[in-house]
Amino acid sequence: MISSYSSSDPTTQIFQGTKNQIIQENPAMDSPQTRKPGLNLPTGMSETSLRLESFSGSFRAISNLSSPSKSSTCSDRFIPCRSSSRLHTFGLNDKASPVKEGGNEAYARLLKSELFGSDFGSFSPAGGGGGVPSPLSPSKNMLRFKTDHSAPNSPYSPSILRNDSGFSNESLTPPKPPRKVPKTPHKVLDAPSLQDDFYLNLVDWSSQNVLAVGLGTCVYLWSASNSKVTKLCDLGPNDGVCSVQWTKEGSYLSIGTNLGRVQVWDGTQCKRVRTMGGHQTRTGVLAWNSRILASGSRDRNILQHDLRVSNDCISKLVGHKSEVCGLKWSNDDRELASGGNDNQLLVWNQHSQQPALRLTEHTAAVKAIAWSPHQSGLLVSGGGTADRCIRFWNTTNGHQLNSIDTGSQVCNLAWSKNVNEIVSTHGYSQNQIMVWKYPSMGKVATLTGHSMRVLYLAMSPDGQTIVTGAGDETLRFWNVFPSVKTHTPVKDTGLWSLGRTQIR
Repeated sequence: MISSYSSSDPTTQIFQGTKNQIIQENPAMDSPQTRKPGLNLPTGMSETSLRLESFSGSFRAISNLSSPSKSSTCSDRFIPCRSSSRLHTFGLNDKASPVKEGGNEAYARLLKSELFGSDFGSFSPAGGGGGVPSPLSPSKNMLRFKTDHSAPNSPYSPSILRNDSGFSNESLTPPKPPRKVPKTPHKVLDAPSLQDDFYLNLVDWSSQNVLAVGLGTCVYLWSASNSKVTKLCDLGPNDGVCSVQWTKEGSYLSIGTNLGRVQVWDGTQCKRVRTMGGHQTRTGVLAWNSRILASGSRDRNILQHDLRVSNDCISKLVGHKSEVCGLKWSNDDRELASGGNDNQLLVWNQHSQQPALRLTEHTAAVKAIAWSPHQSGLLVSGGGTADRCIRFWNTTNGHQLNSIDTGSQVCNLAWSKNVNEIVSTHGYSQNQIMVWKYPSMGKVATLTGHSMRVLYLAMSPDGQTIVTGAGDETLRFWNVFPSVKTHTPVKDTGLWSLGRTQIR
């Protein structure tokens, strides 16, 4: 067999020495009956099937084993092939391995597919019954590297990437990250004597970028453009400020007083234009539309005033059984929503002095009211401590569309005109500010910083910044909404420092 190689070949000499040594150390094999010239080979292997091949000074033995049924080529190394070894026929474990708490089965399937290939995911789990499963329907083995077809496919599975899956390419697009809202105010103003009274409305921001704040018996104007503070008026020791509200043009400011009067001031000239009566006690809420000023009072009445006529009021709306603390005109000026301490939300129109809708689902005072600037007839309201819910209404038919329990007293609501989002301020017990995505009502941001109930809320004319006030005698400015054009997070304009200043 080895005659084809020269005896001078060092490789051949080593092999022959090894052969002779094996024969000498095994004399029992050298019997007349079994002894054959050459090497002692296993049954079924002939000397002609063994040859040596020299590669760069090394040798490799190759043998051809023949069997009655099948011939195959073997080498000195055995590399198992899982796909042909039929490990699944052993049925080592019929039960699925327990998944650890918090385990990611999708990741496990992906890892197994990458390590062992897709061949091991082609078998379906074996059906019920005992015995050894057939190779065509094997049971799960101990390592459980086969794909579990009963479970939902991994989002990273190769089958999803192919066209035979039921998923479109759009499903592979990662979700858009939520918009980032700064968690801290970019401006804080000290507001001494800012009252901690749920039923008052002491802060409003004009379309000319001037903030009006009622502090005790005085009203102060703060210009957001240059941070200039102006004292507008002082009602004297016998009266007090209960509410402030700018006209839509931002030129005139109405002031509700503790004695039940309504004063109108020219904000530019700092001059009082008119004083109107009609209420028996404090006027805690005001609301302007294009021509009419509505005022709500503790006397449970709503008065409508028109500056073009000499009379103090042109109509009186009676429907609440307790103090009126919330008033908002719809964007088309056709409907007026009012909330009261009687837990009622009423909707009025121009054709009757009786409420068109009487909504009684709230179980606490309704101060927070806002109309959607994006959809006609969509109204949102919030209840006090015993209710804590934000409710959405279709004022066309009076149906409640949705209700969200916020977990704390709802003090104010404002609808962004730039995006379809809502901001709410809260009192007991968390004193937080929350931004919501409508209509999903997913939380965009939760802002904290006030140490007392966030009773006051106003929005800047560009719709990007809100100001909040609380009984902790501070006003805090927050960038919460994007601009109309860019829809990107709002950045500090640089006009306001991060320092803390006083409003008076």
